[in-house]
Amino acid sequence: MSAQAERHDGRRPDELRPVTIEPGFVSTATGSALISCGGTRVICTASIEEGVPRWRTGKGLGWLTAEYGMLPASTGERKARDISKGRLDGRTVEIQRLIGRCLRGVIDYEQLGEMTINIDCDVLEADGGTRCASITGAYVALALGLEALMAEGKLSSIPLNGQVAAVSCGIVGETPLLDLNYIEDSSAEVDANVVMTGDGGLIEVQATAEKTALQRTHLDDLLVLAAAGIDELRIAQDAAIAAGSR
Repeated sequence: MSAQAERHDGRRPDELRPVTIEPGFVSTATGSALISCGGTRVICTASIEEGVPRWRTGKGLGWLTAEYGMLPASTGERKARDISKGRLDGRTVEIQRLIGRCLRGVIDYEQLGEMTINIDCDVLEADGGTRCASITGAYVALALGLEALMAEGKLSSIPLNGQVAAVSCGIVGETPLLDLNYIEDSSAEVDANVVMTGDGGLIEVQATAEKTALQRTHLDDLLVLAAAGIDELRIAQDAAIAAGSR
């Protein structure tokens, strides 16, 4: 597969799937967005309430926590709800911790004050990259939720010190590809999830070699692809936040 070859869905190796972010998708949430990345669709909400966990009380600092889940029909073949098994599976725990870490990295807790932000990401349809779509959409929900609080006079300014978005990438057939769908992800020699700030700083890189060792040059190629894709995602985030603020 050459650098200019098309993928099975017609994309270039460095091309994102079509991305749309619909702000205010859940009217009852403080902030919300529905993000679609190709065949992956995730509802992201931010619910913000007074008070913080007991261990945080009295310090004048806010807190953020995140939950992630896949609806039973999100993968085609029904996936049992975690509650029916009596516990969260390991993948769910890993992803919701990742979402929380990434968003906590751009919040000014002192400016937020003693309020708790609850982020919920619910996957409607899964075609690869659900954790990355969740992070990207959750940032929009978070920003809109904070803007709503400021409009209500509960905040004097937006307590964010950065922007965050995420994208998957990988090596399939020896070619670095951006934004893997499920078919590509399931056959990748290397797959990675990259989370970056608006100024290009890395928050987290998860990279796994499935069939062959990951070379340093391959990692560099993937990071270049991811940075370009995240620049595009940031533009989509900005547009959604602007539309949701009207």
